[in-house]
Amino acid sequence: MKINGTDIKRMYFIGIGGIGMSALARYFHEHGVVVSGYDRTPSALCQQLEQEGISVHYDEDIDAIDREADVVVYTPAIPPDHAELLYYRNHGYQLFKRSEMLGMICKNMTTIAVAGTHGKTTTTTLIAHILRHCGRASYTFLGGISVNYQTNYWKGTEPLVVVEADEYDRSFLHLHPYIAVVTSMDPDHLDIYGTKEAMQDAYFQFAQQLKPGGCLIYHKGIAREDEWQKIATYSYHLNDPKADFYAFHVRMQDGHYHFDVQAQHSLIEDLCLQTGGLYNVENAVAAIAVVRQLGLDPKQIKEAIQHFKGVKRRFEYILKRTDIVFIDDYAHHPQELKALLSSAKEFYPDRPLHVVFQPHLYSRTRDLAREFAASLDLADRVWLLPIYPARELPIPGVSSELIRDFMKKAEVSCVDKKELIAEIAEKKPKLLITAGAGDIDQLIPEIVQIYQSTSYAA
Repeated sequence: MKINGTDIKRMYFIGIGGIGMSALARYFHEHGVVVSGYDRTPSALCQQLEQEGISVHYDEDIDAIDREADVVVYTPAIPPDHAELLYYRNHGYQLFKRSEMLGMICKNMTTIAVAGTHGKTTTTTLIAHILRHCGRASYTFLGGISVNYQTNYWKGTEPLVVVEADEYDRSFLHLHPYIAVVTSMDPDHLDIYGTKEAMQDAYFQFAQQLKPGGCLIYHKGIAREDEWQKIATYSYHLNDPKADFYAFHVRMQDGHYHFDVQAQHSLIEDLCLQTGGLYNVENAVAAIAVVRQLGLDPKQIKEAIQHFKGVKRRFEYILKRTDIVFIDDYAHHPQELKALLSSAKEFYPDRPLHVVFQPHLYSRTRDLAREFAASLDLADRVWLLPIYPARELPIPGVSSELIRDFMKKAEVSCVDKKELIAEIAEKKPKLLITAGAGDIDQLIPEIVQIYQSTSYAA
């Protein structure tokens, strides 16, 4: 196949196990390209790629790379002195960042792109799910694993693509969407942008890349709303009737949200969303705003939403029993944590809320420690794991203790993973949440085993 004028027969991915990288790898593998790659961790996602016929190795080793690759794709999370990256760069190979390659794939298709500090993964997945359910399957690149389809990528039936527009490293500026959604602009990635204003400016630059005749949908109440109102086509909100799309008559029945949506000049009644979190009702409103621009039938939209099972690690029920509820979530920003914990308390008001949080990145912890503390104070008991560094080196004076020291209400302690498991085994909380974007999810099997092997009346 050809990308950007290059005939591609072989591709190599550095950091192939990343959620965005693996989706690209699957796309090219499906199109007959010989795909291989490196990742430092033999994760479940990497193992799935291997089962699909993609070769993956886990040692930084130039003897294991594909020297016949026509194109090499890398993630910005890879350090610049990585041996494999340096080899390809020094030997004149065509190198592209993940975001550049995604932009080239989307270039000749009708692109629906969802941007925002939070909410974009679920909103993107909802849009793609509704389209697929209604017989208009798009090429889909997700930042999470769809529970309905157990994948982060699927093939379309027409030149239509749905993508998550990532603000990290200004990645979304490689996209030129026909329909764009902006869910939020809370400060994040200040290690890249420096200031929240610079980050917000990048969102406006993304919005200005809309194709002629396109549609821009923004979240009513977003920062610098007066500027969004001048350039946007429509607004959406959970329940603000001044928005073009909003929900009302939201109620909980049988553990699920039921609601009506005012969709511009039409009404969709008694929608049912089975995934937890009131914020997911708002994500559904955003998805409805998008698919209505494509002329989808309200009845089919309603059916699709009722069959939506969510995204892995987004208010994902690991255990849901009468004696124990265990939820896992990717939340790694203060606003995401606030929404997650508020929703859990709404669902289970009579249970003490126990939270395990693994901060992600030293820079994010440094910049937002007070905000993390305020969100976590919604819980009754908090365990803070050490910071997951991802792409960063330690910053002097920055640790999980920084968050702990700002907390005022919840009982809190900083623990390592071994200490955490011991405390959960002792306390066996009836409502437990694990949250974070690092490797905290690797603790899930051990925690589940504690609950399954022990009877108690906590």
